[in-house]
Amino acid sequence: MYLLKTKKAQSVIEAASLLGRNRVTLQDWLKKYRDGGLEELLCKKVSTGRPREIPSGLEKALENELQSPEGFNSYGEICQWLEERLGREVKYKTVHQLVHYRLKASPKIARPKSQQQLPEKLEAFKKTF
Repeated sequence: MYLLKTKKAQSVIEAASLLGRNRVTLQDWLKKYRDGGLEELLCKKVSTGRPREIPSGLEKALENELQSPEGFNSYGEICQWLEERLGREVKYKTVHQLVHYRLKASPKIARPKSQQQLPEKLEAFKKTF
């Protein structure tokens, strides 16, 4: 609106290119402003999608469990933990996406160490790497 009123943009297309947005997006914004003013423009719309399979309260509990020192050894264990809490099965893929992408966490899996690994060589490698 500012760009059009101050004549810094001659059209919606020009304003859209200056803002890095699609022309249709700007037209939607202008329509909202015309229909309901600034209140309508700033109003956040509620998502109409389906509800999450794992409720937000349980998601927070899972996040706390993942941060605890014991944690989980695998995504399968997380699936079992959720199944106990929810009373129904949760798909592995759903759990993986939630933990890995949404919570930015991972199960605490101990990796095997070589018996031949010497501590002094490891320190030397860390210093020179």
